[in-house]
Amino acid sequence: MIELKNLTKKFGDKIAVDNMNMRLEEGHVIGLIGQNGAGKTTTFRMMLDFIKPTHGTITWDNHAITNHDKQNIGFLPEERGLYQKLSIEQQVIYFAELHGMTKADAKQKLKHWMTRLDVVGKVTDKVQSLSKGNAQKVQLIATVITEPSLLILDEPFTGLDPVNTQLMMNEISRLKKNGAMIIFSSHNMSGVEKLSDELLMLKHGQTVLSGGLVEIRESFGRSEIYLESTVPDAELLAIPGVLSVEQDGRGRHLKLSNDDAGKEVFRTVSKDGYVPVFAQQPPTLDEIFRREVAGGDTND
Repeated sequence: MIELKNLTKKFGDKIAVDNMNMRLEEGHVIGLIGQNGAGKTTTFRMMLDFIKPTHGTITWDNHAITNHDKQNIGFLPEERGLYQKLSIEQQVIYFAELHGMTKADAKQKLKHWMTRLDVVGKVTDKVQSLSKGNAQKVQLIATVITEPSLLILDEPFTGLDPVNTQLMMNEISRLKKNGAMIIFSSHNMSGVEKLSDELLMLKHGQTVLSGGLVEIRESFGRSEIYLESTVPDAELLAIPGVLSVEQDGRGRHLKLSNDDAGKEVFRTVSKDGYVPVFAQQPPTLDEIFRREVAGGDTND
């Protein structure tokens, strides 16, 4: 278990992280979200002991993180750290040996991971010859090849196409099932929703929301409806509590001022019987992000 208590980091007069509290258990994933400069990378750097907190503590199973613990941390930085003139094999072996793995084991596991992540190329290819997506997959291999207990992933999906994004998400899910503690940051709200057990939102270093993903969404009420119906927009907008109606694919997306308005919407669209689609649900994580986090100063 990793626990952050009252964690604060100041740079001069600026508070980068303000009194953060978080607990990460084995086999769980926390999504850390916020705009650029919200404090996500600063939090990761403190967890990695790259920088020291101004106040507060970080513990691993109730003790301060030791050098031995650090051997069990895998870190994928936002700014990728591959050496361009090394081969894939040289690069991965270098990082693996830093974490105590033998060269022979690293070579063997690298072949498995190259296939698993569908990396295009040979282990002898230079890093500089790889596409951005394949370089990112090699960086992930270097991060997870030692099967660390704690994974810290800073924007793991940046620059990946949908196919490779799904590959990356599948591996994060598999590592979670194997018991790893995982915390990651992302601006891909769909990915955060699919992967996270818990969520922590930051704005200007302050925790805006924290808790289970389902509970957070439900706390905003079932204030949105997706429906497919022939009832005109004007008739829907005339219903008290319907704030807006927007086209959304084959159907329409309604925003409500209160959950109860959904009952009248349903009565209206079902008055002639069959309704192909009617779904009243909480706002998406993307919508919550825009409400709670977006806006204000985004400078680092």
